[in-house]
Amino acid sequence: MSTVLDETAETVVTSARPAKRPATRSAGVRKGRKPGDWVVLAVAVVLGFFIAVPFLMILINSFKSPADYNSSGPLTLPTSLYFDGIVAFWERVNFPEKFWNSVFISGLVAVFAVVLSMFNAFALGIGRVRGRLWIVVLILLANMLPQEVLLYPLYFMFKEVGLYDNQWAVIIIFTVIQSAFGTYLLASVYSTFPKEMLEAASLDGASRWQILWRVVYPISRPTLSVLLIFFFIWTWNEFLIPLTFLVSNATQTVPVAITVLQGDRLMDVTTTSASALLGLIPTLVFFLIFQRTLTRGITAGAVK
Repeated sequence: MSTVLDETAETVVTSARPAKRPATRSAGVRKGRKPGDWVVLAVAVVLGFFIAVPFLMILINSFKSPADYNSSGPLTLPTSLYFDGIVAFWERVNFPEKFWNSVFISGLVAVFAVVLSMFNAFALGIGRVRGRLWIVVLILLANMLPQEVLLYPLYFMFKEVGLYDNQWAVIIIFTVIQSAFGTYLLASVYSTFPKEMLEAASLDGASRWQILWRVVYPISRPTLSVLLIFFFIWTWNEFLIPLTFLVSNATQTVPVAITVLQGDRLMDVTTTSASALLGLIPTLVFFLIFQRTLTRGITAGAVK
């Protein structure tokens, strides 16, 4: 039976791939761009510029000495490379420890939230539980609640169970928050699954567990990869809940460590820029590594 299921999933995945069409060349005249295309391109360039400017300013001022910054301002290039700001932040907050805390929390949240979203969406989108629409609406409304509303109830709850100032409290909170969005998205995707494919797997003797892992999961893997990347980056950049629940220095994340030092009297602008750069580089590297996975996952749903 497992062989039949694997062949069924492989056939569906193969048939879902677009057939390769032979490349055709235009008869001669190259089609020009429409005015609307130039407008879209201009808007994209402007938006890209405004997105890149803050990063470039952080990068420039991270390697600029305080004296150089005071004399020339934030917009000029440094006269010489100055690494004391990066070294000062690295040593002052014990950056490797904060980096590991962020990786540990963000990685577990991403994995747990994707798995929980897949289970919930399978029950709502394919299982067709009673009251499915109202459950999805309730999940969406809960996901729209501001974090400030959740602070006191969560603080009281984790204080009672002894998980306050524990990284698992943050992991549990963000797993639930991120999986709410993931459930809403995947439930819409799973509700469009072909019934014939699911019925064929069921007639072959597959249980619901086998249908989920051998039929549904292989086809929805690109979407799950996108959710995994987004959940990791979103959790890495979270600040309010980690600041509230991780009060010990040994449990804090990188964003919390950066902001806590903002009130330090010894903190200068260049060190602040260096701290922001060190906090930004891991997510940037993570995004660049999985950029192709992200692109394939986003475009997979658009190709039929």
